[in-house]
Amino acid sequence: MLNRVFLLTFSIVLAVGCAKAPEPIWDATPYTLAFGGLPEPELPADNPLTEQGVKLGRMLFYETRLSGDNSMACASCHKQENAFTDTNRFSVGIDGLEGHRQAMSAVNMLWNTNGYFWDGRVQKLRDQSIMPIQDPLEMNETMENVVEKLEQDTLYTHQFFRAFGSENISSYRIGLALEQFMNSIVSYRSKYDLYLEGTATFTEEEELGMDLFFDEYNPFFPETSGADCGHCHGGKNFSSQEYMNNGLDSIYNDDGRYEVTGLESDRGAMKVTTLRNIELTPPYMHDGRFKTLEEVIDHYNEGLHNNASLNPALAMTMGTGLMLTDTDKSALLAFLKTLTDTSLIQDTRYASPF
Repeated sequence: MLNRVFLLTFSIVLAVGCAKAPEPIWDATPYTLAFGGLPEPELPADNPLTEQGVKLGRMLFYETRLSGDNSMACASCHKQENAFTDTNRFSVGIDGLEGHRQAMSAVNMLWNTNGYFWDGRVQKLRDQSIMPIQDPLEMNETMENVVEKLEQDTLYTHQFFRAFGSENISSYRIGLALEQFMNSIVSYRSKYDLYLEGTATFTEEEELGMDLFFDEYNPFFPETSGADCGHCHGGKNFSSQEYMNNGLDSIYNDDGRYEVTGLESDRGAMKVTTLRNIELTPPYMHDGRFKTLEEVIDHYNEGLHNNASLNPALAMTMGTGLMLTDTDKSALLAFLKTLTDTSLIQDTRYASPF
């Protein structure tokens, strides 16, 4: 009797041990994208958002094996608690080397319609997403090595199958998956958004700040003009998507957009970034020179440096400055803080899956 029990138990264990893991199934279920009052985004026709594609991209975004020494992920410099940017002035790569520009926020990328990086040298997010992996100053790895590392893990071969219909892993598919995840990161629930919906109320100071932000500068009556922030940071995503020289220096050490176009009018021009969640993303400017928003406001109020390619709207204020009072500056700061979306930094859909 004991022998029979032993044989039966052994047979069950053997059968379980030899059973094949379930094969992955391709799943093209569309990802449900919520974007509130933002304009309808134009999704890439050749890379629509799917649940499995976004999941794979999220895994890759937090995957340290994308770096040369397996210590750094995309999320190392694009932290959720900081609206997917870095609080270091310059991000530090795996070899302790600093980059040359401040890490940009990876939020609301679907409304980024005019190039990526500060100088706009790349037109597709999928291409931008794999460049830091290969940059010697950042993750310092080859895509060939990344593919080889991921191919050794069934967690990834199976997830690539679920997302793309085959277990083939390539740098192109890695870029597509990262593009999907970053396109899924949407910020649209700030106090400002709720105010527009009629479900939140602004204080008098926030109302004044909003008026100053959107009212244009009038050179004939500068003391009663607005700050004209909306000229560059207009629209629902608070970015014109243009490249502008904002008077940081008289002589530039970083030529910015000029390095891409070769146009003198682009010398020193950088991408106008979104102001959504700006409270969470210090330091500021392409080189992180300003530690606080107060410093940023002071720069535009009275700290502009004239140069040949200075944005015309800013150049118009050079004579008098914006003439903002302390009350005005405090109000403007209060309004900028209404653009903070706390739900974004708490959303588990964007957090590490590991």
